[in-house]
Amino acid sequence: MILNVEKFAEREQVYWNELEVMLGNLERRSAPLSVVQLKRLYYLYDRVSGGLVKLSTFSGEEKLRGYLESLVSRSYCYIHTEKRRFSFRSLKYAELTRALPVVFRRNIVAFYISFAVATGGAIFGGLAIALDTQAKAAIIPAQFSHLNQSPTKRVEAEEKAENSGRISNRHSTFAAQLMANNIKVSIGCLALGITFGIGSMLMIFYNGLLLGAICTEYCLAGQTVFMLGWLMPHGVIEIPAFILAGQAGVILGNCLLKPAGSRKNALQEKTYDLAVLICGIAVLLVWAGIVESFMSQYHEPIIPYWVKIASGAVEFIGLCWFMFFYGRRSPKTKVT
Repeated sequence: MILNVEKFAEREQVYWNELEVMLGNLERRSAPLSVVQLKRLYYLYDRVSGGLVKLSTFSGEEKLRGYLESLVSRSYCYIHTEKRRFSFRSLKYAELTRALPVVFRRNIVAFYISFAVATGGAIFGGLAIALDTQAKAAIIPAQFSHLNQSPTKRVEAEEKAENSGRISNRHSTFAAQLMANNIKVSIGCLALGITFGIGSMLMIFYNGLLLGAICTEYCLAGQTVFMLGWLMPHGVIEIPAFILAGQAGVILGNCLLKPAGSRKNALQEKTYDLAVLICGIAVLLVWAGIVESFMSQYHEPIIPYWVKIASGAVEFIGLCWFMFFYGRRSPKTKVT
């Protein structure tokens, strides 16, 4: 077969240019490609490789062959370099700490949706308690029956010094139970995203409703300080973790409801983000469980309320900074 090099180059130049631009973008930033982009990269790599083979017999086209060889070698390095392949085992500590805030910010719209649903649930629960005191019995589930006690009586019981030792000998067991239960609920919230996100949003709404009802009842009873001291040390971590679980559920639901291509490709593209989110949520809930067991369960006179509230405020500020700003200015913020 006789190859017309001039016509061949004219016909293929658009593909060479496209591959060169794609490689340039990849070398300037290390963000992962979508499934569609990866397919396009492989197609261009295969096409340019085929063109290089066709030119291999033309000794007078050294400059053109050198150009194509450069494109092929750069493509090969990106496709086959091991560090480009996602693996939790291969991630360094610094990359792991960057992964959660980067993924969180990349899917910030899903977080806003989850936050709005949780806030709506909290407002609904607060209004229900404020307008109808009998609504409490319908809102509080059986496993939280201790919350059916009036806020004033519970505060009196909690602040008795002799009650301070009720969990002192089983901190580890209590913390483990809290962690296991909260992580199970979070994974369930993510899994319910398979219902196109509806199940996840219902779970987030109900948790917000429960929180709003409890907080409103304690505030109306004049026990706001106790409520803040009780909830803030662990709640400023636990509550955002549940909202993050709702975010993961929205992401999963969106992959099924409105995929960019096929549902399979959409799920493959978001697998990394979902894995990072659920691992980050687990870490946050482990910390929340430890704090709840070793600090939140102790009240005045053992631990002053202002200490508990201040510690919760510091935790919340630190979490907000980490999620919204950590690594933002660094060129290494991108996660591969």
